[in-house]
Amino acid sequence: MNDDFATAMRRAVRSTRALNVAEATRVIQDALTGRSASDTRTSTNPDITPPPPNQRSTPFPVDPDAEIIEPWAKPGAEEPAERVGDVAASQRLRKPLGETVRILRESRLASGVFGSPHGVGLPGIAKQVPQPVMPDGAQFLARSFTCPAGSRNYRLYVPASAPDRPRGLVIMLHGCKQDPEDFAAGTGMNAVAETHGLVVAYPRQGGVNNASSCWNWFRPADQIRDEGEPSIIAGITMEIMSEFGLDRGRVFVAGLSAGGAMAAVMGETYPDLYSAAGIHSGLAYGSANDVISAFSAMRGDGGLASSPKRLANGHRLRTIVFQGSADRTVHPSNADRIVAAATPTGGCAVRKESGRSASGRTYARTIVADPAGRPAVEYWLVDGAGHAWSGGHSAGTYTDPNGPDASCQMVRFFLDGQE
Repeated sequence: MNDDFATAMRRAVRSTRALNVAEATRVIQDALTGRSASDTRTSTNPDITPPPPNQRSTPFPVDPDAEIIEPWAKPGAEEPAERVGDVAASQRLRKPLGETVRILRESRLASGVFGSPHGVGLPGIAKQVPQPVMPDGAQFLARSFTCPAGSRNYRLYVPASAPDRPRGLVIMLHGCKQDPEDFAAGTGMNAVAETHGLVVAYPRQGGVNNASSCWNWFRPADQIRDEGEPSIIAGITMEIMSEFGLDRGRVFVAGLSAGGAMAAVMGETYPDLYSAAGIHSGLAYGSANDVISAFSAMRGDGGLASSPKRLANGHRLRTIVFQGSADRTVHPSNADRIVAAATPTGGCAVRKESGRSASGRTYARTIVADPAGRPAVEYWLVDGAGHAWSGGHSAGTYTDPNGPDASCQMVRFFLDGQE
């Protein structure tokens, strides 16, 4: 351990004892990444950070040397029995420096303190997203949906090219620290939808439901059909399908980061509702069942966590995956797990090719066909790209304008396989 790192750890411990957990976390992040404080404040990478399992106050221990009682330690518990950071005074233990670092890094989630306004170690710059420019006759409607599992607002883009009889529906699930307006601007999906006559819905995950506006992809209660957030998203989907007379063969779900992980959940729990999924920088269904296993999965450690049983029919949704090779938030090995889960059983043909986007990023594309020869999975690994929407627009956050256009490629994949 070098002198600079040891000094940083001492500063972190002092800040924690002074009840300044945000400063302690920032110091540790700087030390681990070798970045200066100013670098940390100006980074524009996004975050898939899971939120706290509950919203109780003071969930981080005052004394960093005290033992933490972890509420997720109870197998199968849907809700934590004790809050993170409850300290048993009679069980205080001296933690080694490495363990203190781990606690500070992982427990910042439970306190709702992310080291910056925009996520664990990868803050972003909030921006005012302008109202989208739309062709005459197009609409970007504000709506709300309520069911027994809860309520969510959503935005609905209705294209001028097909206002009454759209060709299909895309459900777009934003990432952490994003909202529907930001996600629509960054992905440019409305413009793609206009070209192809699609309606697009953007459900909104707000701070009331998650401290960082992340979809709760890692919670067991939100990985089950007809329960929690999957039930709400499915309800929004069915409401729009009924309104426009759409069937499953023309309905798709896609998302980025935490939204990508939730898109995987939707594809697994409602394969009878969607015909294809687009997962950008996400994780496979069942990758985590609490905050700690979520962090482990994001780092690429281990396989799938114990999770709700998969549906008995074994149906695998057609899936297109985008992943940056330089993603420091979600390890690229997670994309491999998504591809493996989506690959049909039986003799599948695999074709690999490479290319370069118009802006210069190279990529490798893997196409997996089902036994009948139809494309079942596409995997785009974009060289040098981080945790951001490939080919997106700078009008929104967490985008990489230099990559191949994920929005265009997803819609092309969706429509090519229409039943």
